[in-house]
Amino acid sequence: MRIGFSLPQFGALAHRPEEVARFARQAEELGAASLWVGDRLLDPVNPTVGYAGSDTIPPEFRTALDPFATLATAAAVTERVQLGSNVINAPWYPPAVLARSLTTIDAMSAGRLLVGLGTGWSPEEYEAVNVPMAERGRRLDEILDALTAWWTTNPVEYRGEHWTVPASYIDLKPATRPHPPVYLGGFAPTAIRRVARRADGWLPIAVPPVPFDPQAAVIGPMATIREAAERAGRDSAALDAILRVNPSSGATVEDITKVLARAEEEAGVDHAFVDLLYLAKDVDQALDLAQRILDGATAR
Repeated sequence: MRIGFSLPQFGALAHRPEEVARFARQAEELGAASLWVGDRLLDPVNPTVGYAGSDTIPPEFRTALDPFATLATAAAVTERVQLGSNVINAPWYPPAVLARSLTTIDAMSAGRLLVGLGTGWSPEEYEAVNVPMAERGRRLDEILDALTAWWTTNPVEYRGEHWTVPASYIDLKPATRPHPPVYLGGFAPTAIRRVARRADGWLPIAVPPVPFDPQAAVIGPMATIREAAERAGRDSAALDAILRVNPSSGATVEDITKVLARAEEEAGVDHAFVDLLYLAKDVDQALDLAQRILDGATAR
């Protein structure tokens, strides 16, 4: 299994942004397969919707580095690791702006970008970017069309209900041809159907020490995705899953490596990354955890 880690983007880790480069470089040296960012804009004082089904939002989200700048920093100091987003909240961004940022990172990294997109869950964040949250699904569909046009045609033109790219010459294309792989997050039926129709893969999640059920977390949804992909005339075998392991503060390295082992052995997952947000208070601790997780996974 390829195992990656989150970059030091949120919470205590983000208070030392100059450490992003050191973490990325040393994580690659340790043997990490990929490095990842998320996308948080703000932590509202009175949230309408809490995080992950709760009534509150973790205080770690009060400090957040820009995902594009963080990925670009990692791209500049690494040579081998893949660089992923899980996830960029695509409806926050005009597709031309999003396409320029993603294309730049893929070109800078010589084709190492994994594009993970989603829609987010915070009404206040949508208010802050002046985008109606009720339109997020339709806007994501248009963005996927606009990204494809930006990456594969020249001149580029896209006209939809919500977004427009006037006919323009865009000579910079991704290093990955025809374009970087696009993964989608989400668990609602609409989101699952969108993966089947539009994406190269899906982004499931595990939250140790909560018991991990490979059937419910990966196998069942992926079966649904592949069946829907076949009905849409797509090659279902080409779709895969990259698992995000998002441990809570009480999780141990043993909890994490057990999830990784079961995901590989029972669900056939061959790529996962561990989010260190709630486990590490500084980059040295994050690197130590990364080493222990990689060693523990190898020992299994």
